[in-house]
Amino acid sequence: MSDVLTADAEADAQALQSPFLRALISLIRAQDRFGTWDKKDEGQLLAEYVIDKEKRKLIPIVGDPDPDQLSRLEWFYGAVGLQVESRTGVMASPIMQMSHEGFGRMVVTAGRLVVINKHLRDVHRFGFPSLAKLAAEGAKVVDDAVAWIEKHPDVAKA
Repeated sequence: MSDVLTADAEADAQALQSPFLRALISLIRAQDRFGTWDKKDEGQLLAEYVIDKEKRKLIPIVGDPDPDQLSRLEWFYGAVGLQVESRTGVMASPIMQMSHEGFGRMVVTAGRLVVINKHLRDVHRFGFPSLAKLAAEGAKVVDDAVAWIEKHPDVAKA
């Protein structure tokens, strides 16, 4: 796992224990129908989410997004949905609409309530500088969604 952790290895190691990354890891492992990733540790499963500045510069903006990259984006918001449901008891469902150029929209609904409405650009470059930043962003998105549910519980439970 040492090759996966960034410069702040301690923060990344702590991030692996965060509820959001635990949900993301379980979601990724659930996609592995044939046991191909069984020998990968958790850091290796999340390595594709870590993109430093140099790596980001090498990723072309023009062109079709990689299907694996789109899967990672869907898994990120799927983990958000799992965490929202875990915290509120309300099922949250992500819906993604993406153009072949990497532009689109992510909506997460809870009942009749839209708890996340995010325009996506340059999904080719979707990633975070570290696992700690990935965990922090995931937690932030979950907190925002939970706040909407708490503000409008009747709509979320409709």
